[in-house]
Amino acid sequence: MTQRRPIWPARWYTYLNTDGHRTALNVFMFIVLAHWAEHIVQAIQIWVMGKPVKESRGILGQFFPWLVTSETMHYGYALVMLIGLILLRPGFTGAARTWWTVALVIQVWHHVEHLLLLIQAQSGHDFWGKPVPTSVIQLLVPRVELHLFYNTIVFIPMVVALVLHKRPQEGARPAGTCDCAHARS
Repeated sequence: MTQRRPIWPARWYTYLNTDGHRTALNVFMFIVLAHWAEHIVQAIQIWVMGKPVKESRGILGQFFPWLVTSETMHYGYALVMLIGLILLRPGFTGAARTWWTVALVIQVWHHVEHLLLLIQAQSGHDFWGKPVPTSVIQLLVPRVELHLFYNTIVFIPMVVALVLHKRPQEGARPAGTCDCAHARS
């Protein structure tokens, strides 16, 4: 009896968490850092340069203003983050996996908040009697600060996970899962 090869998605998923893990993490982190940098630039435009919030659009938003106001685009990014955190999680072990899971749990809530904003934008019905789409925590914290905060608290455990993953303690990782860890001297 011959052994059946797994179907394409299963092979791709396995590859992402073994031989392709380092590359997938690098691409994912580039996307995360670029998005986070946009939020930081927007914050600098507001709090350092004194620009009004509506004129503080980050870098890409200066050239493509619709990016800042597109709930679909923001939701899409939240979804990409969620999918990336889920797809790349099996490649982590031990404490690195725990920290990656912390980032995933926080991103689940961040995703829910963006889903609420998208539903309001698409339906034309703003919740809680507000004149614009408003998320739950946005009832307490202004949007710019809230999303800078969300992206920060997702990013920090991701970085901890990556450091632990790429520089594991001796015996903390089973052999052969991926080649992300630097060779020990």
